[in-house]
Amino acid sequence: MPELPEVETVRRGLEPALVGAHFSEVRLARPDLRFPLPPRFAARLTGQRVEALSRRAKYLVADLSSGEALIMHLGMSGRFDVVLPDGRQVSPGDFYLDGALGQSKHDHVVFGLSNGARVTYNDVRRFGFMDLVPAADLATCRHFAGMGIEPLGNALSGETVARLFAGKRTPLKAALLDQRLIAGLGNIYVCEALHRARLHPEAPAGSLADAAGRPTRAAGRLATVIREVLTEAVAAGGSTLRDYAHTDGSKGAFQNVFRVYDREGLACTARGCRGVVRRMVQGGRSTFFCETCQTRA
Repeated sequence: MPELPEVETVRRGLEPALVGAHFSEVRLARPDLRFPLPPRFAARLTGQRVEALSRRAKYLVADLSSGEALIMHLGMSGRFDVVLPDGRQVSPGDFYLDGALGQSKHDHVVFGLSNGARVTYNDVRRFGFMDLVPAADLATCRHFAGMGIEPLGNALSGETVARLFAGKRTPLKAALLDQRLIAGLGNIYVCEALHRARLHPEAPAGSLADAAGRPTRAAGRLATVIREVLTEAVAAGGSTLRDYAHTDGSKGAFQNVFRVYDREGLACTARGCRGVVRRMVQGGRSTFFCETCQTRA
């Protein structure tokens, strides 16, 4: 599933085609994706201007002139194919390989824009979805209610980590993946951040706060490296895994600098460490880490 850097890459790729344009046509190949599309979905979009395109965690949010917001989630295999007004074709965040990927039979939603651009949502597995909600109710809608803080920006700090994790015996990796605490973090970038912070994925999350609830040095270090990893990944266009392929040359490159993810059995990349990257399963997901330099406290 695309993680925060990949979704941000898609957002940046869609922005030139969508923002400032009106939906002149909306064509639906089916009434549902992962969930049924909203009632009168095409009619509610047609004629509306896209005022802004933002990201919340792993969701895309388009603010519309109608006062509604179009929420889009890529699921496992969703992608957008864009024909720009000048005729150029791009697939922002094209991270996936599947024998049926890109075939027109999996084109489920087509947006025609007043600027001449065309945006097509293609989804082989149909785990993605779209919804329309009042923009004023975004924070409390079913998708975002109870969602945690964004990991990019000043909201994430050592103090915040200590406050969120204090008293929790949950393994640190599981706590970081809890979208109610910190929104948008996924398996790849949590593995990478924990390695940079030299923290063991099975360490109790509460160990990042002292007895008085104050942040430990490790809490501050973790907050810093989370932002660093995500910022670097966004700059690299996200990650394209070895199981994925790409056709237009815009694939992400962060996988080329993975320090632990998908490196089982290889030497640890941390300076001065002679350990070997190991793999274990936590919550049904692969965790890659170095037992030598990633401490449990």
